[in-house]
Amino acid sequence: MSVVVVLPVKRFHDAKVRLADHGLRPGERRALATGMLTDVLESLRKAEYVDDVIVVTGDPGAEVLARGYGAQAIADDEAEGHSEAAQRGIDWAIEQGAFHALLLAGDTPALDPAEIDDLLDGLPEGAEVVIIPDRHGTGTNALLLTPPDIIRPSFGEGSRGRHEELARAAGAAVRIAELPSLLLDVDTGDDLEVLAAALQDRPKRDSFYTREVLARLRRP
Repeated sequence: MSVVVVLPVKRFHDAKVRLADHGLRPGERRALATGMLTDVLESLRKAEYVDDVIVVTGDPGAEVLARGYGAQAIADDEAEGHSEAAQRGIDWAIEQGAFHALLLAGDTPALDPAEIDDLLDGLPEGAEVVIIPDRHGTGTNALLLTPPDIIRPSFGEGSRGRHEELARAAGAAVRIAELPSLLLDVDTGDDLEVLAAALQDRPKRDSFYTREVLARLRRP
């Protein structure tokens, strides 16, 4: 196995709580989180250079969804955060013999499988950390690690800078890759509006569960 994608996924009932300030009720936030994860899994299934996907979650619905798309699912610890869940996935990937681990946010439903394949085409043999930032340029929406244990992930506010520092301290090459479809994650109401506009601009032949969820949320 060469490339394993690791998706840490919060329990759906805890997902996107900040969107309550944007008027989204718990059921609506759950529907949104489900739609976003579905779109990400759908895109990863179409990516040629992804060998396996591991979803780290404690949510039964997310686990069922993951297995439905041919992904592996392992349990997280409810007391742990995003970085710890990602590390669980990395540990699993190493046990399976992966040479590369791509840590990916589960709330990036605009993900383009062609961009993922471009990122994974011609992977290095030496130590490298590729950081894919969010649209603000300070966070990290994806992290490509070669080898998978070259650094321990440190997500959260200002994570791009931390990941750069960790990579240099480990003696790894550092590369920043701005993938347009991975710039758009959802934490705030403003993020949601930007994502909705981006999905609306995509060709109608492209099927996005998230776009359908957002359309329902906007009905009177």
